[in-house]
Amino acid sequence: MASGTVPTSFSSLKTWDSSLGFAKNVDFVRVSDLKSMKAARKRVSIIRNSNPGQDIVELQPASPGSPLLVPRQKYCESLDKTVRRKTSTVMVGNVALGSEHPIRIQTMTTTDTKDVAGTVEQVMRIADKGADIVRITVQGKKEADACFEIKNTLVQKNYNIPLVADIHFAPSVALRVAECFDKIRVNPGNFADRRAQFEKLEYTEDDYQKELEHIEKVFTPLVEKCKKYGRAMRIGTNHGSLSDRIMSYYGDSPRGMVESAFEFARICRKLDYHNFVFSMKASNPVIMVQAYRLLVAEMYVQGWDYPLHLGVTEAGEGEDGRMKSAIGIGTLLQDGLGDTIRVSLTEPPEEEIDPCRRLANLGMRASELQKGVEPFEEKNRRYFDFQRRTGQLPVQKEGEEVDYRGVLHRDGSVLMSVSLDQLKTPELLYKSLAAKLIVGMPFKDLATVDSILLRELPPLDDAEARLALKRLVDISMGVITPLSEQLTKPLPNALVLVNLKELSTGAYKLLPQGTRLVVSVRGDESFEELDILKGVDATMLLHDLPYTEDKVSRVHAARRLFEFLSDNSLNFPVIHHIQFPNGIHRDDLVIGAGSDAGALLVDGLGDGLLLEAPDKDFEFIRNTSFNLLQGCRMRNTKTEYVSCPSCGRTLFDLQEISAEIREKTSHLPGVSIAIMGCIVNGPGEMADADFGYVGGTPGKIDLYVGKTVVKRGIEMEHATNALIDLIKEHGRWVDPPVEE
Repeated sequence: MASGTVPTSFSSLKTWDSSLGFAKNVDFVRVSDLKSMKAARKRVSIIRNSNPGQDIVELQPASPGSPLLVPRQKYCESLDKTVRRKTSTVMVGNVALGSEHPIRIQTMTTTDTKDVAGTVEQVMRIADKGADIVRITVQGKKEADACFEIKNTLVQKNYNIPLVADIHFAPSVALRVAECFDKIRVNPGNFADRRAQFEKLEYTEDDYQKELEHIEKVFTPLVEKCKKYGRAMRIGTNHGSLSDRIMSYYGDSPRGMVESAFEFARICRKLDYHNFVFSMKASNPVIMVQAYRLLVAEMYVQGWDYPLHLGVTEAGEGEDGRMKSAIGIGTLLQDGLGDTIRVSLTEPPEEEIDPCRRLANLGMRASELQKGVEPFEEKNRRYFDFQRRTGQLPVQKEGEEVDYRGVLHRDGSVLMSVSLDQLKTPELLYKSLAAKLIVGMPFKDLATVDSILLRELPPLDDAEARLALKRLVDISMGVITPLSEQLTKPLPNALVLVNLKELSTGAYKLLPQGTRLVVSVRGDESFEELDILKGVDATMLLHDLPYTEDKVSRVHAARRLFEFLSDNSLNFPVIHHIQFPNGIHRDDLVIGAGSDAGALLVDGLGDGLLLEAPDKDFEFIRNTSFNLLQGCRMRNTKTEYVSCPSCGRTLFDLQEISAEIREKTSHLPGVSIAIMGCIVNGPGEMADADFGYVGGTPGKIDLYVGKTVVKRGIEMEHATNALIDLIKEHGRWVDPPVEE
């Protein structure tokens, strides 16, 4: 890989290298000029700076195979432990945001803002649940007028919780409400720009500059008013509502999201206004994580220290919504990023507070303990774009009696721990593993568990239990058992679990030649201890760091392990094995798994999951595992929903309609459906969705295919059936399975 050095301070960049992923005049990693040099007989472009004497940083290709070298950008304080990123303090009313303060939790009202009494009641319920900040949608003059009454009523009732005005398409409304609310959220994609038409527009440099001048003209009065009244601001980019101008230059990308926010931030800074925070929200946790990292990396280059509000937008409801939020928010918290968070659920807003607090506690604890591992050099992980490290799936070897190729799945594997008691009722076991049953015999289906861990083998004379295991082995399900069990009660064709000590002592050599091995590692061992892996033919590794570890970070230990594997060209599949303690709360399990395993899977690090919780329902653990893989955009085993959390703009009962649509469409794996209460983010957030159900006007629904509206003004009572008909028209419908 080509590399070089460059000073860390830059001034300006113009490039037309398409491999960069951005073009024109850009603020990302600004440099003064590009020069060419010959390296290893290949012509490459390198970045030079007109300011000599700065610190030197390593260069790397802008993208795989690119001749342009760019700096390897820093996106967090430490790569080997959780250290909270240092930020300035932003005051939102009487609440301080930033690295010197606790991670603040917030939510958003769902009432009609014009309903002053209803909104006040909801804000008080939210405050009583422990939220630090509440956001309220303010879409027009009537809502802005109501905000004065809402604020005054709350103050009279001794509720001083800061209120945030959510503004889209309405600069004049923002100016009005800045006189009474504590913070203004502006969406750079639609504050001064017209609604995106998702057209591929060509912009000249002059056109682009004129639009920037228009933005400054429209935005400046709000900045000046916020300065005058001491208000805070959130510059909140949404992946789903980038302007046509931004998308024409950067595409619908994390880089476009950051540049959209920076256009507004530069105006704030020009006017010497600094009481603002950034957010980079997306419904896809992978995109969301990349956007925040890119934002912070660019702030490091610029020397900016503004706080961050974290959130996965349109996450959905129930455990799906909690899981997506845990993946996105938890990943960033593990890297010390984030100063205020919201878990966006299609549920009453007060229900968001508890999972939000659990995530905030996780982030605060990790940073207070500075959980991590011994320092190591990280060269192979991709921070800003997704590139999956795919472990070598098992291949069939000559002479093997059974097919081992199915013990792992190419899109991400789910492993489950099974007890001896479960073997006493084989058909129930097969069903719990989500296998199909035909005349009592198991067969693998789309969402069947790939392998099982059996910590204790049945006695040699337990013919029924051993027959049940044989039937699982026969359908290419892996049966993993500890070395001691296999030596004393051997099970034909089992995969044998060994640790590094058993490898170093040679105890595994007592097994018959050709036995498949599964190796358990912590990830924080010395590289000398890990060296033994170089001489082992392992079918997979289980990354298993005890849950009780206080100071060692599972995420950083795994990253260290993957670095070792990459450096030594070892392509074993790696399964994230997390053993949760008895009594853990279900939400803590979901959030813990999403934060610990999800933080790795969003970087393409890992090939599957083995979650254990002795006192939790087997089906819950299995579903959580598959939800986690799907949330990380890996294995798709059920319908994917992009569902907004509702707010005062919502034109129908989102929770009721969402439940109705899910009930009729949840059996369509590979199909993605967006359920959006209004048009604000609708078409944009449907970038990832195949079909969209969007509130158009009161009582009327518009249906979309991707970003394109195909049917308008459908009466509510007919809209769900019309959505199903649309799915059928596009050949994506299958009838629900008949219950046996």
